[in-house]
Amino acid sequence: MFNRVLIADDHELVREGLGILIARAGYTLVAVASNGQEAIEHATTHQPDMAVLDMSMPIMNGVEVAQQLRRVSPRTRSIVLSRHDGVDYVLAAMRAGIKGYVLKSQSAHELLEALSDVSAGGIYLSPGVSGVVVDAVRTKASPEDDCLTGRERQVLKLVAEGYSTKECATILGVSVKTADSHRTRLMRKLSIHGTAGLVRYAVRHHLAEV
Repeated sequence: MFNRVLIADDHELVREGLGILIARAGYTLVAVASNGQEAIEHATTHQPDMAVLDMSMPIMNGVEVAQQLRRVSPRTRSIVLSRHDGVDYVLAAMRAGIKGYVLKSQSAHELLEALSDVSAGGIYLSPGVSGVVVDAVRTKASPEDDCLTGRERQVLKLVAEGYSTKECATILGVSVKTADSHRTRLMRKLSIHGTAGLVRYAVRHHLAEV
């Protein structure tokens, strides 16, 4: 049975509550992370069966973490917890390879349903977003694509959250020169010439919340 679980959420009370809920349901909690970067590190080490990821986290959001997990821990099945039910959020998560999308407005029982379905090899979508996916398929709707690399998206998110280039470099484990190079390239690609423009773009494309 797929029962080894990683939790990633930037709120301590939420992490504790999820941990208790998951343990009582018979799952084994192997690691807890407070941001996207920690989630990747723990997943690399523990190779969990499933990862419960908050959609909105510092450094990397749930969708970005799910994308990275496909590389560092291919067997891990991701479930995203989100307060957003918009088509762009849902489709972006599905494109990242998530197996479960649970709305935070729903009861804890729904997360347990998602864990059960996903551990059995299925896909779980909250009732509130199932219709969104169907409508999107019917209309062939899709979120706006961009030309940024994964690292450029990380730098963009950090800049939008108020981190300096030096702080970005420290968080990402790269040199200041490399971080600045990523920032310069992403600004050139997006034809944006200032930090305010980067923040607006990140918020509009759901890479950051301010």
